[in-house]
Amino acid sequence: MRWRSVGEADCSIARTLSIIGERWTILILREVFLGRSHFDDFQRNTGIARNILSTRLRALVNHGILERYAAPHDRARVEYRLTKKGLDLFPVLVAMLRWGDQWLADENGPPIALVHRPCGAHATPTMVCPNCGEEISASNMIALPRVRAHPGRRARRLRAAH
Repeated sequence: MRWRSVGEADCSIARTLSIIGERWTILILREVFLGRSHFDDFQRNTGIARNILSTRLRALVNHGILERYAAPHDRARVEYRLTKKGLDLFPVLVAMLRWGDQWLADENGPPIALVHRPCGAHATPTMVCPNCGEEISASNMIALPRVRAHPGRRARRLRAAH
């Protein structure tokens, strides 16, 4: 499979990867989730070349993950803010953070801590089943592929419905 076609695959992971799977894109998203919103901040904190940063920001805007706004204090300056679609990537970054904290932290421990704003507690977000509240892990989940109708059967059902 060619990299260009990965976004057309019948796989949600491949489609997501085609948009956010590039290393600089993930680091830009990290910066936005850390509260940064300006091009110069992204460039300074990631070390990304300005031309690549421009390309990645444009792609995130085109995919509806970020929106561009005029900065309220300086209308000539642009701010980038997460959309609903962008905010929904938070669990993806938290999963990467948790994995890195578990397996890659140095002797000083994790470089940042997540704090739950409403109560002030340090938190390590986990995935839980919305039905029973049990923590979700690879060992207690199964993936069921979508059942596809045979093209001929679908056409017959559509004709029968009319």
